[in-house]
Amino acid sequence: MRTAYSVDPRGWAKFDYVKMPDYRWGILLAPQEENRVIPFGEHYGEPAWQEVPGEHRAMLRRLIVIQGDTEPASVEQQRHLGKTAPSLYDLRNLFQVNVEEGRHLWAMVYLLQKYFGRDGREEADDLLRRRSGDADSPRMLGAFNEATPDWLSFFMFTYFTDRDGKMQLHSLAQSGFDPLSRTCRFMLTEEAHHMFVGETGISRVVQRTCEAMKAAGIGDPSDVTKVRALGVVDLPTIQKKLNLHYTLSLDLFGSEVSTNAANAFNAGIKGRFHETQIKDDHRLQNSTYPVLKLVNGEIKRVDEPALTTLNMRLRDDYTQDCIKGLLRWNKIISTAGYDFKLTLPNVAFHRQIGEFKDIHATPDGVLIDDATWNKRKGEWLPSTDDGDFIASLMIPVTGVGEFASWISPPKVGIDNKPGDFEYVKIET
Repeated sequence: MRTAYSVDPRGWAKFDYVKMPDYRWGILLAPQEENRVIPFGEHYGEPAWQEVPGEHRAMLRRLIVIQGDTEPASVEQQRHLGKTAPSLYDLRNLFQVNVEEGRHLWAMVYLLQKYFGRDGREEADDLLRRRSGDADSPRMLGAFNEATPDWLSFFMFTYFTDRDGKMQLHSLAQSGFDPLSRTCRFMLTEEAHHMFVGETGISRVVQRTCEAMKAAGIGDPSDVTKVRALGVVDLPTIQKKLNLHYTLSLDLFGSEVSTNAANAFNAGIKGRFHETQIKDDHRLQNSTYPVLKLVNGEIKRVDEPALTTLNMRLRDDYTQDCIKGLLRWNKIISTAGYDFKLTLPNVAFHRQIGEFKDIHATPDGVLIDDATWNKRKGEWLPSTDDGDFIASLMIPVTGVGEFASWISPPKVGIDNKPGDFEYVKIET
């Protein structure tokens, strides 16, 4: 695989071919900031900790374990995708994402081993014991126990679920525990590529679908049968996949109102997205934040103490970040001349955690009963037939410069190389 293997003196990545069995992980941290102080909570303005503060030891360890558990989980979910890669370019990106997620696990294990003694070593061992989707020892968070059966799922995962990872890492990068902050700040530089893979991957699927429809003279993108006959993924099915992965990712933020989040903030352990850029007192003792809640059968915004609504605020930041990709995808569709828009579903739709876990709602946020949900959910979420159709497209393409029929080549390659570059050399 052609990948970055080191950096030059100016900090730019150096690329070359590396055999997968020879790939090695390193412990990489952002440079230490001189005289860094804790930027929020009860310890606001105090010097950042270089060692674990005893009173916050258990809370810190728990947050590191949860973050660490997600890293190998995604690799486990994606481990079969190399068999059906739509190009060498995509195969290279899959491997790059996987080895970096493995390194992120290594980074969290480093913190557990170095700073948490025997408890940390035991927790690190458990990170290897759990397996994504395992009936007896599943991963800790629901989205990381879901299957990633095809490449459209992979692109959705790296766009939506890795973006949750970005938000969580940004929050932990604010931490008063400096080794955690420095570790997460470096991880964010790698996470950006994962989301790039997702956003451009979906763009390329949408682009190819629009090109195929236009060439075939299809005017209605909702004519699923005709579009699928062209060997591309129809836009309504892309919307269903989007609905699924976005809502699974929303659940990763936890309950909208959370005393655990408040305690972590007060303790100076986990801050907000771009904490140092927010203009307030960074203590939140007397502040409020609007939360969507179910009130007398209606979804309404209710002001709650800002300290207990940190999950909601981070989720709102996440949603705003997600919208940027949809604007780009919809631009591709409108430029091709089609009246179809990909949209984010309402936050009450298809939820397993939080305020709306016990109700059903349409993607537009209309509350519905169980019978209506069971009758119509196939309109909004991928069905078995949808999955079977996408699976039928997953035929591996390993020729240099060749791409599967359902996805367009990238506009720009990796490391300024063209899309038809031999990104992966496969030994026979």
